[in-house]
Amino acid sequence: MFNRMFLLGIVVLFFSVTTPLASAQTVVGWGWNYHGQINVPTTGIYTAIAVGWRHSLALKTDGTIVGWGNNDFGQINVPTIGTFKAIAAGDFYSLALKADGTIVGWGYNEYGQTNVPTTGTYTAIAAGLNRSLALKTDGTIVGWGYNDSIQINVPTTGTYGAISAGYFHSLALKTDGTIVGWGYNDWGQINVPTTGTYTAIAAGGGHSLALKTDGTIVGWGWNPNGQINVPTTGTYTAIAAGVTHSLALKTDGTIVGWGNNDLGQINIPATGTYTAIAAGPYHSLAMKTGVPTPQGQTAAIIAKVQALVAAGTLTSDQGLIDKLNQIVAKLNGGQTGPACSQLSAFINQVSGFVNSGALTPAQGQALTSAASAVRTQIGC
Repeated sequence: MFNRMFLLGIVVLFFSVTTPLASAQTVVGWGWNYHGQINVPTTGIYTAIAVGWRHSLALKTDGTIVGWGNNDFGQINVPTIGTFKAIAAGDFYSLALKADGTIVGWGYNEYGQTNVPTTGTYTAIAAGLNRSLALKTDGTIVGWGYNDSIQINVPTTGTYGAISAGYFHSLALKTDGTIVGWGYNDWGQINVPTTGTYTAIAAGGGHSLALKTDGTIVGWGWNPNGQINVPTTGTYTAIAAGVTHSLALKTDGTIVGWGNNDLGQINIPATGTYTAIAAGPYHSLAMKTGVPTPQGQTAAIIAKVQALVAAGTLTSDQGLIDKLNQIVAKLNGGQTGPACSQLSAFINQVSGFVNSGALTPAQGQALTSAASAVRTQIGC
């Protein structure tokens, strides 16, 4: 059966769900790039990433979604309305969880994998090979789509806190820290650990990973490329399972990769501090922090305006500082759209001061260039 996997080029996906962060998060990609799936966005602030077979998704702090890579089935035709809090990428389709707890699906739908539930409120989603999972607010699981290996025959007892969809198997993490697996098991990929307490799970092509409460990793299932030969040293905060490779995020923000590397999918970045990881079949993504925040850049513009007032160039800040403070508040709240509008208003007002002679062209340029840089960074 696994030969069929490579014939079809299908992937199992790990997805990341995070809450908006105050610091700027950029996306980094590496590995296979035939369809541009690692040509990550160069602007915007992101809180989550998801990897499909030939496409990628990222969730912005304003709750909108960006998609790139292959689009043969419309899998990167992301919703243009609504505010979202989680994303998942399947083989040729995508899912997103709205702020109101409902789910949206788009892309390939031959097996009903994007026919999302129309009732219930959900807290998590997972997308695999032509089938989907969702976690309800009451801790139960719903599955839909392809089911030839009973991979959507979800558990009917227990309360769960996390889900992961593999190629032909699924995993769920119970609230007591134990793991349940179901679906195809030719390689032992649902022979879950019977001891230990876990905080995260990842279902791959024919293998599975789990993160223990002590920060160590356990792997089981298919292992021709060493994809379950987990690190024996270090402490980890996140895991991701591709088809034949695996990733883990260390507590110091660095990434470790192991398993198949035919297309550079474990050639992880050598520098940077990271907050999230996602593994596809032959490409990987990570979210990087440590870049200048737009909040910090906006604070620097406030200092420039204050210096102009102190020098007597401007008799008062003329409402400029109020606009800038509103921009910082909007950014802290993840409201990129309103922040973009305020930045445009600020630039227009400064241009008016230059036209009236209240500011010199050089002084105006210093302010408008800094504001334009913030606009670019947040993806206006």
